[in-house]
Amino acid sequence: MLTTFYPPYNFGGDGIWVQRLSEALVRLGHHVDVVHSVDAYNLLRPNGSKPAQPVPSDVNVYSLKSSLGGITPLLIQQTGRSLLQRQMLKDMIAEKNYDVIGYHNMSLIGLEAFSWGNAVKLYTAHEYWLICPMHILWRYNREACEKRTCISCQIQGSRPLQLWRYSDYMQRQLAHIDAILSPSQFLIDKYRDGGIKAEYSLIPLFTPTPDNIAPANDTIERPYFLYVGRLEKLKGLQEIIPVFKKYPRADLLIAGEGNYQAELKRIAAGAKNIRFLGLLDYAELQKLYKNTRALILPSICYEIFGSVIPEAFSQRAPVIVNNIGGMPEAVLQCNGGFTYNSPDEIPDLLDRLLDEPGLRQQLGENGYQGYLNRWTESVHLEKYFALIRDIARRKKIETPAIAATAHG
Repeated sequence: MLTTFYPPYNFGGDGIWVQRLSEALVRLGHHVDVVHSVDAYNLLRPNGSKPAQPVPSDVNVYSLKSSLGGITPLLIQQTGRSLLQRQMLKDMIAEKNYDVIGYHNMSLIGLEAFSWGNAVKLYTAHEYWLICPMHILWRYNREACEKRTCISCQIQGSRPLQLWRYSDYMQRQLAHIDAILSPSQFLIDKYRDGGIKAEYSLIPLFTPTPDNIAPANDTIERPYFLYVGRLEKLKGLQEIIPVFKKYPRADLLIAGEGNYQAELKRIAAGAKNIRFLGLLDYAELQKLYKNTRALILPSICYEIFGSVIPEAFSQRAPVIVNNIGGMPEAVLQCNGGFTYNSPDEIPDLLDRLLDEPGLRQQLGENGYQGYLNRWTESVHLEKYFALIRDIARRKKIETPAIAATAHG
């Protein structure tokens, strides 16, 4: 696996996903190496923050560090090339002769790595980086990007310009990729609209099997709705906090941290029914999912997929999402909740979940069945291995490791 970020040197869901997949493959008896960039993490981490201690694992992890520190990932960002890391990566890929190479966040690793090695090559898209130098199609830090103005957006966002994007370099490197894996059809459509020519495979991400699944406790003192995620402007919490300030019937619990946290607390000031819980681990979140009337995800950007959606579904919690991006796709596929087009619609949805007997239970059960059908580890790996075998047949790659995927 090649990825810019990997726990504990990561900031978001892409690194966690690589870890989940890698550990799942190891449990099935596969040998997995992960290469990530400590230089990139150190360049972008907030001042004074430190990563947690790595958790022991059978995954082999290789950390890229250079004597130039943060200058190295900056040069990679500017050129799209691996530069000082090139020889090490080329030698490693040649020596190990991998059967499958999984590429993830490559922004600070370098696209030229796509061309090295004779393997089944899968690029998993966690964001819009192939068409957006800011990664998230969030224009001028204020709105979802409907009209591309990349140069001015980069300048306003204090990002160095990537002139290589205006050549055919990216498409030439992508020609070495056998398939782009996407967790949502929305992302595939965006990439196609952006001119990315490739074979695409829609394979939903999996969420860990919950420790236990218990019925919701309807006798809790105060009903609550839940938000889980980063506290950033594009996540849209500033649009629903005012709704709950005028909605005394239930609480809003907010789990997460982020750069917009102080502003959100200012907006919520004086509201006794809004609580900020900070960063919680997965076990703590499972308890909250079980008893929430619904998970609320008010993102105002083009989210590709919300990993917290199947997490909530795995505990039979309904989900309410803003009708933008790829997240409505997950909710509508299994009728596990509601979508809305304006914050003005939210109070009616809250009332329904509080007043209509059995509605939460039915939506939660729908979501749970969707989780079983789409977002479990076994469902994901079955599709993942089937894709690998199909590509291997086409490329005439025959190895014991790929043959063993038939038993995964």
